[in-house]
Amino acid sequence: MAPDALHAPVSRRVPSVPGWDHSLQFLADPYRFIGRECRRLGSDVVQARLMLQPTVCLTGPRAAELFSDSTRFRRVGAERTAFSCDGDPLPIAALLAKALEQWDRLLPAWCSRPRVVLYAAAQDWLCRTACAWAGIPLVSTETPVRTAQLSALFDNAAGGIAAHLRARRARREAEGWLAGLVQSHRRRPVFPEGSPAAAAAGFVDAQGLQMTARQAGTELLNLLRPVVAVSVFVVLAAHALHRHPRWRDALADGLDDDLQAFVQEVRRFYPFFPAISAQVSRDFVWDGWHFPKGARAMLDLYGTNHDDRAWPLPHEFRPERFFGAIPGLFDLAPHGAGPKQDALSLALMKLAARQLAVHLRYQVPAQDLDLQMDRPPALPRDRFIVERLVPL
Repeated sequence: MAPDALHAPVSRRVPSVPGWDHSLQFLADPYRFIGRECRRLGSDVVQARLMLQPTVCLTGPRAAELFSDSTRFRRVGAERTAFSCDGDPLPIAALLAKALEQWDRLLPAWCSRPRVVLYAAAQDWLCRTACAWAGIPLVSTETPVRTAQLSALFDNAAGGIAAHLRARRARREAEGWLAGLVQSHRRRPVFPEGSPAAAAAGFVDAQGLQMTARQAGTELLNLLRPVVAVSVFVVLAAHALHRHPRWRDALADGLDDDLQAFVQEVRRFYPFFPAISAQVSRDFVWDGWHFPKGARAMLDLYGTNHDDRAWPLPHEFRPERFFGAIPGLFDLAPHGAGPKQDALSLALMKLAARQLAVHLRYQVPAQDLDLQMDRPPALPRDRFIVERLVPL
């Protein structure tokens, strides 16, 4: 589609970012590119060319609300899974119980090491947790392989062409592993009765036919991935506790309001992914701007979560902003998860923050703690090293 195809003869013309292609600028600063260009052009909607494709870029709470309209946008890479569509809530209490069990099991090994890279430890912990919760057998010798596969789905997905190809390969391998387990379960039970894995093995499609083993494996993968992805926020919560130590004391008081405010501010303040993509499902006009069917669109997550129209002092870490206040429905832009997965992530974040702040003492040695903003997900460059771990 030619760039001019996005400009219908309506009341306003979508401002265009100067230049022929903006891919390099976006890749160099993916979290701030959209917000910066929107401010420069004085518009919440701008047009850029990314990877040689015209792209409508949006930022702000109103744009987030627009982007949530599934009749206008079809999310790219967002899968509507059987787990997210069924009427039953995900068993979050069981997940938290498994998470604590795995934490206690791994803690002696962490404490015995001179140093622990928290990001790698959190990935391992959450991979074990996710599999135990879902009812998926996982022998210790294969844990590093499965952890690497599940982590690649979010750690490499937006990291350039080579990383994206690694993520796709990891997805194929993980789907094959889970499909094989589903096939085995259908011959002779492998998964515990009543577990999410057993439920996936029995899923039927829209026509009432049993899903293929590959389809069921994909459903399971989409359940496991969000659990392991919380490892990013575990590191970011530790980073926030280190940079703002008074919140360690606040969380030690045990008040759930403090804990809830802290993890919400971690989600708002720290970047996970910079933006989410979608395709325009039908022609429509919004605020005088024409969105043609088939156009690619991107919502600026980082910029929306730092929009000073919704968040006073947006670049300061201030959990107290959540005390007694509920943000507008679209002021806090989600990171792409559905409501069930979002509740799951919040529960795990609260557990991890409490463990780090209240039940574990550790030291943070000299290292590079600057966030790597040119690589999604943005993490401290040394992935947050801790030493001298002592359980409390």
